[in-house]
Amino acid sequence: MTSPNPSPRWGVNLPLPAMELRDNRRIVQALPDLGYDDVWTGEGGGIDAFTPLAAAAAWQPRLRVGTGVVPAQTRGTGVLAATALSLAELAAGGVLLGVGSSVPAHVTALNGLPHVRPLETVRRTVRALRKELAGRPPKVIVGALRPRMLRLAYEEADGAILNILTAEDVPKVIGAAGGPYPDRETIVKIFLCPTTDAQEARRAGRGFLGWILNQAPYHAFHEWLGRGEELRASHERYQAGDRQGAGLALPDALVDELWLHGEPDELRERIARFVRPGVSTVLLYIAPTPELAADPGRLPGLLDRLRPAL
Repeated sequence: MTSPNPSPRWGVNLPLPAMELRDNRRIVQALPDLGYDDVWTGEGGGIDAFTPLAAAAAWQPRLRVGTGVVPAQTRGTGVLAATALSLAELAAGGVLLGVGSSVPAHVTALNGLPHVRPLETVRRTVRALRKELAGRPPKVIVGALRPRMLRLAYEEADGAILNILTAEDVPKVIGAAGGPYPDRETIVKIFLCPTTDAQEARRAGRGFLGWILNQAPYHAFHEWLGRGEELRASHERYQAGDRQGAGLALPDALVDELWLHGEPDELRERIARFVRPGVSTVLLYIAPTPELAADPGRLPGLLDRLRPAL
């Protein structure tokens, strides 16, 4: 059996909590000394995928930068390739251009574009990007959930970024495409709410998970993982227009597995469980907490404590 990667890369999602993007500079500059190799962004919540990365690459060129992910529908491949090449001029650590099908709420509701034939759309985007970037440093990865998109990620792109899953789900997801693949990237994004206030953490987690788990791609993903019955009540409430009720209907145990919360030492042990065969990078999304709101200056120490020493 393939052993886990003994030295996965460690990444942090930008922007960091409890501060403006411009104020991320001091912590981004310190990330390599804290044991972090990468910075990543998603696209949503009013933040685009590239501006934080351009700033981070200028602040700390040693870091690798990655998008996790850019919707394949919202930019032409020429623009995506040019942006990745521009970032590569800044980021000595490298660039991973992550693209994916996203969700209708981002593609259609925000941009007025159709969210149809997602697999074919991503495949065309990947093939065009590989052609335009041939022989040049940026890698192309795919935000992938189920087998067909995972196979595209590993067979035609440089790997996959996995999202909204438990530590126990990781081997099934990688294995669904015949992995693990030691010559491909597999980035696992983990959502962390580092607070001892379990009630507050679950409240925040339900707000996010009650929305994302009822978006069609993620609902289908968790049905495929075997959680259809577990999520039935939440999905019915969401379909009825009751978003708050959808969050409240999620089982505590599932919220706790997808939105990790607790003391840093406890979280560090739980993060380590995501380091499975084939995982090349662990990406930490740090959610806002009352503690960070009261003292944003504690974030570097928190990041230092969260990264497992494997």
